[in-house]
Amino acid sequence: MLSLWVTILPVVVFAIYRVLQIGKRDPRMPKGPPTIPILGNAHLVPPEGLFRQFRSWAKEYGPVFSLKFGPSNMIVLCDRKAIHALLDKKSNLYSDRPHTYVGNLLTQGDMIALEQMDSMWRQKRKIVAHNFSPKQLDEKHFRVQEAEATMLMADLLEDPKGFYNHIRRYTASVATVLVFGSRGPTFDSFWAHGVYDVMSKWTEAMEPGVNPPVDEFPILKLIPQWLAFWKRRALSAGKTMDAVWGEAVSRVEKRRSRGDRRDCITDTLLDQWGKEDMPMSQHSFNNLVGELVEGAADTTAAQLLTLVMAFAKYPRVQKQAQVEIDRVCGTQRSPVWSDFKELPYINAIVKEGMRWRPVSVTGSPHRVREDDEYEGMLIPKDSTIIVPVWALHHSDEFDDDDAFIPERYVGYDKLANDYAGSPDWKHRDHYGYGAGRRICPGMHLAERNMWRIAAKLLWAFEFAEPIDPATGKVVPLDADRYNRGILQAPLPFEVQVKPRSQEHVAAIRKEIASAKTFLKPWEDE
Repeated sequence: MLSLWVTILPVVVFAIYRVLQIGKRDPRMPKGPPTIPILGNAHLVPPEGLFRQFRSWAKEYGPVFSLKFGPSNMIVLCDRKAIHALLDKKSNLYSDRPHTYVGNLLTQGDMIALEQMDSMWRQKRKIVAHNFSPKQLDEKHFRVQEAEATMLMADLLEDPKGFYNHIRRYTASVATVLVFGSRGPTFDSFWAHGVYDVMSKWTEAMEPGVNPPVDEFPILKLIPQWLAFWKRRALSAGKTMDAVWGEAVSRVEKRRSRGDRRDCITDTLLDQWGKEDMPMSQHSFNNLVGELVEGAADTTAAQLLTLVMAFAKYPRVQKQAQVEIDRVCGTQRSPVWSDFKELPYINAIVKEGMRWRPVSVTGSPHRVREDDEYEGMLIPKDSTIIVPVWALHHSDEFDDDDAFIPERYVGYDKLANDYAGSPDWKHRDHYGYGAGRRICPGMHLAERNMWRIAAKLLWAFEFAEPIDPATGKVVPLDADRYNRGILQAPLPFEVQVKPRSQEHVAAIRKEIASAKTFLKPWEDE
């Protein structure tokens, strides 16, 4: 027995030692919160508000810090220089995505945003980049944006209290016209609300911190669905996604079967490939065209609603913008994209909105393909790399960071893609579209949508905080009342929306007839 114990005891001790090393930080890695055996830092992750915690940790442990989740590593880059040095200059190493069990439950592995940087991802990315390129937008798609923007102003004239869904209808309808060849004339129509049915469930299921660390501790996959709310939530979101985009593609195919082919992305792809030569499964195709709408509608609507909130909450900004707009446009016409260079304060407003309340508060995670180092610190292979967008935008770099001050961007007269692609990392405007090779390919469409709508709304309307009818006093807007989730938007709120003058109303009504005529071919029977 003694000899047996002499043989077994060292093995047991070594096994215990090895288990207790799980969750321990390699001393060569960036500093971070103290770890505990096995869990690492998993016990420190808040169930919500992780984006704010990133800022606290950056202040305590430095702008480049690390977290441990069991055997897995996370490197958080709350630092402009580090983002440029790693994600931009070494994009071949830093452009993969970490594996996500919950994401795969939801999408069945068919989603550009979550896919690895392989040949299929490149083909899908090429489709997005081509169809939403500045050339396509400025030579072709702008007509759809202008017409739908006119209809948005018309909606606000008729029903100002419904501004929240009118704005969401606008971004969805622009996207569905371009992608599916059909518009949503009202928010109640399938083409207007479908994308929000998808994204409301997607963002809740994918919020960092709300799911157990199943990728770090794979044994958690064995938990049955009836005990795992997070599994049921992901599968439910996936069913909604499949139902909406399956229905959208089905409607296009039925239309095409009647000989009605339209100038849109889905028709073009179906004409190019046909059923037999399609390089992907039907599910993957449905998710591809659906994802084009998701990226073009949901996030842009969230940022536009943030701007409306800011217009009402910061009347000084509104008045200053209107002085600039009136000088260029007067009351006879609304601003158009060709006015961009003459209206730099509108561009500053858009950028400040992206900084003040970014939609993707924790950014989309990257994965490093091999061991690397930054300023003497080890970045182990397969580490998850985080660009904590909200924390970057609310760092000590910005005075009064929680106030909406567009003057921060005076002199930043170019679009976001010009700053994202510049080696001058010190003067990048914001990180709302991500960084590196994974930067949002729909940013050109989003920029034009946001500038166009911000300019037109400020030209046409006055925005103010609501008045309590019982007391007659102003009801201050809560600028922190946003939904939980991986993508955040203002929860429904109230503002006063009034036309600036009868001359503005007359100018809008003059534009409505031509907008309706242009949009008629996109109306479904």
